[in-house]
Amino acid sequence: MGKLVCRIIAATGGNAVSCTACVYAAWHGSSRENGIALSGYKPEWKSGRGAGIIRNRQIVTDCDVLIAFWDGRSCGTPSSIESAHKQRKTVHDIPTWRLSLCFLVVFLLICIKSCVVFFCYDAQTTKAIIIVGQIMRQLAFADSLVRRFAVMVMLTIAALFFAETASGAPMPSAKELRAALFHSDGSLQEFTAKVPATEFFPDATGYGAIQEQPPLVPVLKGEETLGYVFLNSDYVPSGGYSGKPIHIMIGVDKDFTITKAKLVKHSEPIVLIGIPIEKVNAYIDAYTGRNYPRDGMNQDAPDVISGATVTVMVINETIARSAIAAAKAMQDGGAEEAAPAQPKELTVVDMDKQEKSSWQELTGSGAVRSFQLHVGEVNEGFIKAKHPEAAERAESSNPEDEFIEMFYAPVTVPSIGRSLLGDAVYEQMTKQLQPGQQAILVAGKGLYSFKGSGYVRGGIFDRLKLKQDGNGFHFRDRNHRRIGDIMATGAPHFPEIALFTVPTEQTLDAARPWQLELLVQRATGPRDKAFITFDMDYNLPAAYTKQIPNPDYVEPPPAAAQTAAPADAAGSMAAAHDDGELSVQAKIAQQAWRDKTVQIVVLGIAIFVLVCVFMLQDWITQYPRAYKAFRNCYLIFTLFWLGGYLGAQLSVNGQLSVVNVLAFTNSLINGFNWNVFLMDPVIFILWCATAFGSLMWNRGFFCGWLCPFGALQELTNYIAKKLHVPQFKFPFKVHERMTAIKYIIFLLLFGFSLYDMGLAEHLAEVEPFKTAIILKFGRAWPYVAFALILLLIGLFIERFYCRYLCPMGAALAIPAKLRLFNWLKRYPECGNPCQKCAQDCPVEAIFPEGNINENECIQCLNCQVLYHDKSRCMHLLIAIEKAKKQKAREERNEEIRAARAGATKVTPEKA
Repeated sequence: MGKLVCRIIAATGGNAVSCTACVYAAWHGSSRENGIALSGYKPEWKSGRGAGIIRNRQIVTDCDVLIAFWDGRSCGTPSSIESAHKQRKTVHDIPTWRLSLCFLVVFLLICIKSCVVFFCYDAQTTKAIIIVGQIMRQLAFADSLVRRFAVMVMLTIAALFFAETASGAPMPSAKELRAALFHSDGSLQEFTAKVPATEFFPDATGYGAIQEQPPLVPVLKGEETLGYVFLNSDYVPSGGYSGKPIHIMIGVDKDFTITKAKLVKHSEPIVLIGIPIEKVNAYIDAYTGRNYPRDGMNQDAPDVISGATVTVMVINETIARSAIAAAKAMQDGGAEEAAPAQPKELTVVDMDKQEKSSWQELTGSGAVRSFQLHVGEVNEGFIKAKHPEAAERAESSNPEDEFIEMFYAPVTVPSIGRSLLGDAVYEQMTKQLQPGQQAILVAGKGLYSFKGSGYVRGGIFDRLKLKQDGNGFHFRDRNHRRIGDIMATGAPHFPEIALFTVPTEQTLDAARPWQLELLVQRATGPRDKAFITFDMDYNLPAAYTKQIPNPDYVEPPPAAAQTAAPADAAGSMAAAHDDGELSVQAKIAQQAWRDKTVQIVVLGIAIFVLVCVFMLQDWITQYPRAYKAFRNCYLIFTLFWLGGYLGAQLSVNGQLSVVNVLAFTNSLINGFNWNVFLMDPVIFILWCATAFGSLMWNRGFFCGWLCPFGALQELTNYIAKKLHVPQFKFPFKVHERMTAIKYIIFLLLFGFSLYDMGLAEHLAEVEPFKTAIILKFGRAWPYVAFALILLLIGLFIERFYCRYLCPMGAALAIPAKLRLFNWLKRYPECGNPCQKCAQDCPVEAIFPEGNINENECIQCLNCQVLYHDKSRCMHLLIAIEKAKKQKAREERNEEIRAARAGATKVTPEKA
């Protein structure tokens, strides 16, 4: 292999991209002549001896750098390449191990030289180089053969993905390189080859020819077209939390009603290694039978799949929006019809109609709509949704009992509003509303509450949603006002009456049809719930509207003039794509930050307190009892609140994972998008805090304080010590070698993530975080057994997983090499002869010599508590003993001096 590598380097003239492609070809049995990523990358050389030139923001590596390792001389002209070819025979005679070493040194210099021209690269490549550089820096001084092998693996990966270009040729993106090498571009053609047409239409005989504009494929039964299939990602951005698209094939009939939606490819971490795929498929199956172009978007509640909120919201938005976009673009086999003519008159609310009506008149005319459900109907709904366990947990044993009865109406319509609210409340409401802002009144009674209790804790009415024209939204507590009674004559009393104002960022046209969606939930287990929804339509009666001229109306041209070609479908898709970019990811991110205001504030306070502890550690650690109590309380907070053990409404799932690291790194390669990471505010804030703490101090800012699983290990071990469970420690040399395991695990995961993110996320199951923290042990028994075994070992070896297996800790230790401060103080006696700090360290991060291994330190500050402990620290004990001896010596000397002075005074008197 070493000989082949050097031959490739010589043959390509030292060009990194060509060399990289040849290395890849060699690994996969191909030859350089096969043309894998070699075309267009011819090196250019500058005469003279030097380190290369920079041209067009790209690096041209000097032949000296690449060839001098084996031929012992400098080459600066095109003839150098010929010289290199002539040296092939000599190269063959060099031992393989030396050539392999040359291979490593060559690519190491490529990476170093790339870092030197930091500002000549684009931002994504620069950040990626820095990441790899820090990995190499972490391993550069390792004395383990395994770590040296890991260095070779990482350098190879670095060369494959961060190679430089020459002669001004454009650098292919990592996404393009992946598509070319691994043949996975997520195209409709790829998925139709895997998914049969009968998945979408049982009577189908196959697919037709794939259309390019718009991208869709007809589904045929013989010669008859039954419908169409398209990908959501072809019409709107569908990037999930992983940053990669969630590909869903959607089948629709000729009326654009969905016949089947099927998840065909994704890289969502929580779905890959946490949430069963059956739950996601069942969730997507609920879209069958919905017609978005006709009825608008019908988004389900965000928490339908507990723990996968962001993923569900993206699926929700992209299915609906892509269906609407595709419907606009696929008229008559792909060409979009001309935009429909504007109506000559518009229907608007008649604001001049002010007279009041009785309750009977309002309900009889349809101005106030009603909706009623019985317990038996709800049970049937859960059975149809394949939740029989929920049907068995009914609110009443009598199926004829009233489950809920609701009445609803728009109260910004003057006549309706004055009748229901009364003049005083109506006038007060209209003064508070912005121009064009709407409000609705909802009243209900029965066994089920349309308000629920979630809004008290989370501020959102998750059981009720208003929808119109493909848009839907939930009301928040700030949009809500309690109403005591309905003022219309003859109105009954309702235990629940709510006045909801439409948020200013949303729109509602009261003169056009709209819907309310009621979310019904039932508990099916200690932490599981089943959900179904019921729609309630509303159409304002004509008596409350009027017709006005349409200012946008244009007289249609004569029929002979209507010869324009149909609109370009690609343009409409581009518009839909641009609109989706904002409405899918940015909209979800904005909504998530609004919905989690309380959690964000609590987390911000917790991080601020932790920063204060680090800043004031010299003072705080002087009070050992108070500090120990504070640390235990903080770990309990981390486990139960940040770890989500208080429930979804009272806490969060804030467990960072190596999957987050891989997703972040992958996004740097494939194109960074802030909205992807902003979709989960808690994780985003934790990442920012972890990055800040790691660069200021080290990885212990997260590992020692903000990691729920680490807190779980430390607290359980603390209880075990109180119960006198024996503690075990490996000999330090064995312990030191075993700490390398987590770095190797991380490097392997990192390498696999560059090849296949999905595979890397499956392999990241070595982390028990998902089982113990995210899913609360609600998984298959092998995962639970693995997590429990680690916790069991942790009872005897404190933080066993953190010490030896955690790839997340290894990932954070690498950039922590750049830390700015090292405030952990030591005495000369530390390590020789005193070993108390080393014995108290929960992760054995103190060498026998007394110095601290910052790569392993979790900033528990136990050593600093000992540093100030006058009853335990040897240095202080010696100093105190010396001070006592010095004081005793001084007292004796004082007594001697006093005695001598007394003797001197007595002698003259006697004389």
